[in-house]
Amino acid sequence: MKTVLVIEDQPDMRENITTILSMEDYEVIEAENGHLGLDLARSEKPDIILCDVMMPVMDGHAVLQALRRERSIAGTPFIFLTARGEKQDFRNGMVLGADDYLTKPVSANDLLAAIESRLERETKRNRGFQPDFRSATPLQELGISPREAEVLLWVAQGKSNPEIATILGAAENTIKVHLSHLFEKLGADNRHALSFIALEKLSNL
Repeated sequence: MKTVLVIEDQPDMRENITTILSMEDYEVIEAENGHLGLDLARSEKPDIILCDVMMPVMDGHAVLQALRRERSIAGTPFIFLTARGEKQDFRNGMVLGADDYLTKPVSANDLLAAIESRLERETKRNRGFQPDFRSATPLQELGISPREAEVLLWVAQGKSNPEIATILGAAENTIKVHLSHLFEKLGADNRHALSFIALEKLSNL
């Protein structure tokens, strides 16, 4: 059974998320603030963390920064939850190293899909397929530009064109142009093929 740590200061929202996850046979640990959540992450070593962004005392960004500095839990998949849909929030969260970003209220289907996707990727990492997503620089060795490498880095992490545009602060049409160049330069027919090429390179396979 996989363990999910839910860090959320709103009781109703925390209860709703916990109920959804429990019904899908996840073991759920709850925390009503960032400090308690970080302590539970250290002691319980959950398989994945869902964390609200806007919380008093210690917000979600501070939780993630602290988490990534501790070797024993630094690699834990981390998904932000927020009631705010502002692009800057999204961009800041992804730059800090979040694995995904869900806007509340999130549907049960979207919540479960995000968790399952991140856990599946973590399973692949544990089997020896370990891409390093910290930098797009290695992807430039494929003969692509620095900006194309940045786009490819996020494609490999399953992000859509609108999401990549938000993260990189670019127009969606610009991302489409970069993708067309990537398809041509790398001889890929679809996004899955692009992702595989990137993952191989980032895993040093």
